[in-house]
Amino acid sequence: MSVRFVMVGGFLGAGKTTTLARLARLYQARGSRVGVVTNDQAHDLVDTNTFRAQGLATEEVPGACFCCRFDDLVAKVGALSAGERPDVILAEPVGSCTDLVATVIQPLRDLYRGRFEVAPYAVLFKPSHGAKILRDQPAGGFSPKAAYIFKKQLEEADAIVLNRADELPPAELDELARLVGEQFPDTPVLRVSAKTGAGFDALLAFLDQTGGFGRKILDIDYDTYAEGEAELGWLNASARLTAAAPFDLDALLTAILRRLAEACGRLGGEVAHLKLIGTDDAGAFAVGNVVSSDTAAALSLPSGVRPVAADLIVNARVAIDPAVLEAEVRRVVAEVAGQGGVAAEFRTSQSLRPGRPVPTHRYPAAKG
Repeated sequence: MSVRFVMVGGFLGAGKTTTLARLARLYQARGSRVGVVTNDQAHDLVDTNTFRAQGLATEEVPGACFCCRFDDLVAKVGALSAGERPDVILAEPVGSCTDLVATVIQPLRDLYRGRFEVAPYAVLFKPSHGAKILRDQPAGGFSPKAAYIFKKQLEEADAIVLNRADELPPAELDELARLVGEQFPDTPVLRVSAKTGAGFDALLAFLDQTGGFGRKILDIDYDTYAEGEAELGWLNASARLTAAAPFDLDALLTAILRRLAEACGRLGGEVAHLKLIGTDDAGAFAVGNVVSSDTAAALSLPSGVRPVAADLIVNARVAIDPAVLEAEVRRVVAEVAGQGGVAAEFRTSQSLRPGRPVPTHRYPAAKG
């Protein structure tokens, strides 16, 4: 029996993790077993820990995009199949990656035809950067090369999903839909809120379809693609938080996020995504993020706990030198924690610029 493979794309901070978590609950409500595969340029991914904390069987493909770790992707799905035997696999690619139809969807359909039933490819639209990019306005600290990746992600989509509908006035949402429709006239546009669940019945119905989907092979310049990715500083770090007295985990994470965003702004680095997860020793967890330099720090999943110890994971994607980014993250976490009487001991830290994508497979034309 084949497994339904549902990959949802979108730029950094578009809301992929929240969207997939909600989709997982909807599939489970229908009686389906669900597994998740996450993807990142480095280890210690907040998203992986978030899915696992919500009770979802999750595997991670670190080190490069799904396209460059295609065999690892297939192996991780195999590991889930051997354990949880899921009916549905939800896959979250790296937010700076594109050309996934030619390098992931088409190879899966062609090489593993009997093993996978691949769903239509939906791509989330990130309003905070997307509106500026589609209007050809400067998108903060992002260059035209980063904007190129954003547009290519939308170009290969079977459906473009305007997320965060709850955060936008109706007139602004209508304007975004108009802009998307003008530039991608042959692609359906859906409106959803991963936070509230609005529009998810329509999204699920779209993903349930079969037929001529996943066939949009991009005409893409890999030099521009690689240079756009390399503009981003990438940092994943983990730390142990301890205190003599109970501390407010939610307040601490919010303060760290706010100070990190302010520090990046002072240094001229456009925020693509800042994300934290804090987990106490009993398993209670909080998740917070900042999705652009123009948006405030917010907790997507508050914990409501006051522990004396917790594990912290920081993921930062900012248009800044990664060594500078790492130094700022270490400084801010230590300072903010210290001000609250909490000691922060860093355990792991990786900072990098994404390397040039070299796909395992790339189909020049659609087969399956």
